[in-house]
Amino acid sequence: MAISLFVVLLTGIVLIVLMRSGSIKTGPVVVAVLFGFLPASTGSGPDIQEFPDEMAESISALGT
Repeated sequence: MAISLFVVLLTGIVLIVLMRSGSIKTGPVVVAVLFGFLPASTGSGPDIQEFPDEMAESISALGT
């Protein structure tokens, strides 16, 4: 759960920085945020969440 919160915050910060720098407009930021919520509410939500969880476990296993 902590990794998921970190990823959400990191992508949110990246979107804000891109929007503030003028690289991306407000419309695409809104679409990106909404796209993040839509797959989570479908039946494939658990499968989508499994991928970053597995990546986090793999990365943490490298350190041990």
